[in-house]
Amino acid sequence: MSLLSRLPWSDRAGALGYRAGWSVVSRLPEPVVAPALDLIADRITRGDGKGVRRLSSNLAIASGETDPERLAVLTRAAMRSYLRYWGEAFRLPRWDVDAVRAKVDLVDDHRLRDAYATGRGVVAALPHQGNWDLAGAWACAEGMPLTTVAERLKPESLYEQFVEFRQGLGFEVLPMTGGDAPMPTLLTRLRAGAFVCLLADRDLSRHGVQVELLGHRASLPSGPAALAQQTGATLLPITSAYDGAQMRLTFHEPVEHRPGREGIAAMTQDVADAFSTAIRRDPVDWHMLQRVFR
Repeated sequence: MSLLSRLPWSDRAGALGYRAGWSVVSRLPEPVVAPALDLIADRITRGDGKGVRRLSSNLAIASGETDPERLAVLTRAAMRSYLRYWGEAFRLPRWDVDAVRAKVDLVDDHRLRDAYATGRGVVAALPHQGNWDLAGAWACAEGMPLTTVAERLKPESLYEQFVEFRQGLGFEVLPMTGGDAPMPTLLTRLRAGAFVCLLADRDLSRHGVQVELLGHRASLPSGPAALAQQTGATLLPITSAYDGAQMRLTFHEPVEHRPGREGIAAMTQDVADAFSTAIRRDPVDWHMLQRVFR
């Protein structure tokens, strides 16, 4: 009996779906992929599973929408945006540098370029919005290879496939669990002037910082602020959202450093404020199907 066959059905279905995406969707022309993914997204939305219900509740907070019918329309659009992310992720390894650059519309990218040029390191904090893998591929294409941390997936072969995918884009990928603790390596990289990118709108450790996100209490990871504080690296919120055929990549104001634990809390709140601004502007591109708010 294979390891895959011993997993719960939901894990097996997810693993098989991802593998089918990489092997099939990556080879199909974009005019075929987009309508097909919309149909799949609509079917998932109609299924009203746990993830869809959580997405809808998060959207209600992000948008302020209270009318059930309008919220249903937003949820459908958000699921389509989420499937668009996956469609792009499956095809991303086949895009050359020019294709990656053409997909991205930049807003205040000088904030990253200037910080990176100092050689003191940059910590980018990103939400699960737009396509964070495309954002990373753009940075690598611009000569700013990055280091990131990945959540370990089930089965292990699927996690390894995700790591291989992101390494192929130019990322250095450290495991969140099941290996050496990532923090020492991240500190070393930053002290050498590297670019570290971390998804930071959901705390997986249950020991995060309590902040106000979109007007509600939430727990965000303290890692980005702590890394910046300990190394002197720039802490830079970066957000993304779809804008027609392109993705708008926005580089927010660098976060001011403050000392001590209170400083970490204040810096993390600044990150949450940048996220709130971006998510309110483009709520359907916030792909959050898990619990965030307390």
